[in-house]
Amino acid sequence: MIDALVIGASGGIGQAMVAEMRARGGNVTTVSRSEDGLDVTDAASVDRVLGALEGPFQTVFVATGILAPDGAAPEKQLSAIDAHTMADVFAVNTMGTANILRHLPRLLPKKGRSVAAILTARVGSITDNKIGGWHSYRASKAAANMLIRGAAIELSRTHRDALVTAMHPGTVATPFTADYAAKNKTVPAQDTAKMLCDVMERLEATGTFVDYSGAEIPW
Repeated sequence: MIDALVIGASGGIGQAMVAEMRARGGNVTTVSRSEDGLDVTDAASVDRVLGALEGPFQTVFVATGILAPDGAAPEKQLSAIDAHTMADVFAVNTMGTANILRHLPRLLPKKGRSVAAILTARVGSITDNKIGGWHSYRASKAAANMLIRGAAIELSRTHRDALVTAMHPGTVATPFTADYAAKNKTVPAQDTAKMLCDVMERLEATGTFVDYSGAEIPW
């Protein structure tokens, strides 16, 4: 039985991942804003919540992030960019990721296979950006991807069997995407969780950016 940690366990994907991991026999520890007061934008809050965990965990799954702050929406045009709104998005998606990654060396075992998967998004791919828009969200996820890549390189020196990956879950049917899915086909969170767990189980390389099928996404 693996020991797993799900950060952001109260969200749609987070809840589904917890259920799927437990169905597979995992011993799952959960942390979230609603249950533990975790504020990923506040380093002291992250240190308090994650610092209280004993670990190590063979699987760490991070399901935190926002599309836009309350009362705002992803920008469709450059003229819609607002510095304060962009800073709020970066605070969660980029600095929030950084605050969590700081704890990975202690949360993961130094020996034996382990996987740390952090949800980002395909729209954070610079190469894959063909239509523009969503500037704050795209940029914050691209920056998060760089942090994840750097974490994978650093951890490979001390945790040789650890696999760290940025992961795109697809368009999942959750409140997170309810106002923005438009004509895009959505996938139930339970189905997404099964696919993401499958990908983590068969992951072979660290420092990757993959989607729910395991296919690599260009940076």
